[in-house]
Amino acid sequence: MSETATFTAFVGHRMLATGDLTTVAAATAAVADPVLVFDDLTGRIAELDLRKGPEHAASEYLARNVPTAEAAPVRAGRGRPRLGVVAREVTLLPRHWDWLAGQPGGASATLRRLVEDARRDPAAADHKVQETAYRVMTTLAGDLPGYEEAVRALFAGDASRLDHLVAGWPADVAAYVRRFYSAS
Repeated sequence: MSETATFTAFVGHRMLATGDLTTVAAATAAVADPVLVFDDLTGRIAELDLRKGPEHAASEYLARNVPTAEAAPVRAGRGRPRLGVVAREVTLLPRHWDWLAGQPGGASATLRRLVEDARRDPAAADHKVQETAYRVMTTLAGDLPGYEEAVRALFAGDASRLDHLVAGWPADVAAYVRRFYSAS
């Protein structure tokens, strides 16, 4: 992961803690009420097993969920393994292979270029932020007034309308949701 992973914990509609996973896990261990821990990058719930303590819960979660360089074994042989090039199968229709064959640099170079262009596309980054905010909103605010309209505003890219709609929500929920669309 290129970005430092941060997490946020909620007890109901109240924010309990935010920061690195060990800090958030320690805060959740001290609470008897049900706690939801969100991965701030994805908006997904982080399932923590706190029975062996917060440090163990954090390291075990990260070992399960954070990809490492070792996760994709590099085979010796064809390609450029020192550069981290990994050969995998791609299935395309014949017309796609024909188009790729006619591109400068061949199929592999064209596919790499297309992937890099897509990664740099601001619309793709906005969509990722919208999906993250949507996951958080659905979990924390799905039963709050104006939720459906807020989701419509989120996906329409209407930040001022979204801001107006979340203003009536509990303060911690509204502030957490604003973090996502304010950052984009």
